[in-house]
Amino acid sequence: MAARHLLTIRDLQSRDLLRLVDAAVAIGRGEWSTRRPLADRVVGTYFRKTSTRTRTAFAVGAMRLGAHTISYGPNDLQIVTGETIADTARVLASYLDVLVVRTNEADEEMRLLAVQDRMSVINAMSESEHPTQAIADLAAIQEALGRLAGVHMLYIGEGNNTAAALALAVAKVPGMRLTLVTPDGYGLSAPTLRDAQRFAGENGASVEESHLMEDLPREVDAVYTARWLTMGAPKSDPDWLSRFRPYCVTPEVMRRVSKREGTIFLHDLPAMRGYEVLDEVLDGGQSIAFRQAFHKMTGAMAVLAWCTRAELVTSSTPVAELR
Repeated sequence: MAARHLLTIRDLQSRDLLRLVDAAVAIGRGEWSTRRPLADRVVGTYFRKTSTRTRTAFAVGAMRLGAHTISYGPNDLQIVTGETIADTARVLASYLDVLVVRTNEADEEMRLLAVQDRMSVINAMSESEHPTQAIADLAAIQEALGRLAGVHMLYIGEGNNTAAALALAVAKVPGMRLTLVTPDGYGLSAPTLRDAQRFAGENGASVEESHLMEDLPREVDAVYTARWLTMGAPKSDPDWLSRFRPYCVTPEVMRRVSKREGTIFLHDLPAMRGYEVLDEVLDGGQSIAFRQAFHKMTGAMAVLAWCTRAELVTSSTPVAELR
């Protein structure tokens, strides 16, 4: 059977995305089998950029599922000495069951790694998308609010790879709604917004983008922001920070957009405190950002089981029968 990859949310059917989210929530509740369904499997992590949460989430998640793990840094593979990515993939596929990859480069590298049909490749963040982050996000929302259908989420900040994955994921959840408010010139790429709106139309969801903080929606269910400097990558505009300053999530912004009760705040972390969010919000009673970070591990476990077609039995069967 050919390897199953997760390179982009675009490739997931709506039902598969929702099963992954259900499984992540169930794992978070302790409702999963401890029989180690990935016993004797080998999971490699190849991170060319820094990572605290995602690298640890996949390593710990794989071990909890019973897999052996091996970690590669940015200079560990012979790619850096001139071996082609395709040749590297063919070799690694004879050793590994799964390769988890983070890069800040174009998505083409991951697609070349996934050309072989024996080793699953998981996108742990690329230049354009962070699909496993979106699974963690939806799991955190479902756990906190008890639902996804009917949830209206407000995203404030740059239309970066986190926002791209979130938009594509929300678009595949029937009845969910996402409003993105981004600085002019820093929104979602045109192809991503077009794809998200097409998926939303097919699934009865909604994804809209604007650039005006004056026109924020009211009584939303969730507010989300992300670091303005994705992976610390500099911006070409020397005056970019002044353009972003109005998009800081402050207590006043939260008061303007929140319901009387029940509105939650999310952040994919790491946070640049005092920039995209103030301490009072990130550490406040509405914030679930650190529980959201925990769901990076539960989401990683769900994705690993799905990619390897391992049966992840939970007490809420059949949500995590991910074959």
